Amino acid sequence: MRVAIFGGTFDPIHTAHLEIAREAAEQFHLNRVLFIPAANPPHKTGGLGASFEDRLRMVELACAIDRRFVPSRMEEGSEKSYSILTIERVRNEVGPTCELFFLIGGDAFAEIETWHRFEEVLHLVTFIVVSRPGHPYNVPEGAKVEPLNSMSLLVSSSAIRAELAHGHRLSVLPMPVLDYIRSNKLYKR
Repeated sequence: MRVAIFGGTFDPIHTAHLEIAREAAEQFHLNRVLFIPAANPPHKTGGLGASFEDRLRMVELACAIDRRFVPSRMEEGSEKSYSILTIERVRNEVGPTCELFFLIGGDAFAEIETWHRFEEVLHLVTFIVVSRPGHPYNVPEGAKVEPLNSMSLLVSSSAIRAELAHGHRLSVLPMPVLDYIRSNKLYKR
């Protein structure tokens, strides 16, 4: 069994997230990609645009397109969403023989050494790193990294939120997600 953790705020989830997950699943023969919205991300200083429940619901709607995509509320709650805790929970769930991957953008991976208990994180997973234009990264000693070079993360959730605040319709959002945003009046100014 090969499982990838794909965490983030998913505020909102967009088609680039799905394309990256699909490409990683194909290239690395993943059985499952766990989409885990962060309830309280430690590296985000401002508030999030949508509640945890709204972000989770959008992830659920988006994940319906591929049976390998599994939405998870694993980081729900008030504690900080530290990756090490999530990795430990997933490991307990999938067992010791499962190959565990961590799908991450190059910009986030560039900051890996600032993460809580990052040395442990480096030894527990193989990172699938998606390039992000303008965000080079170094691979710390002990890290296992597989680049996902066929994809590049060009879409920004903050830019999407800004467009939604102006009432623009966006093709970078899956239609069920856009419908959910509109019907729940998310990301309005």
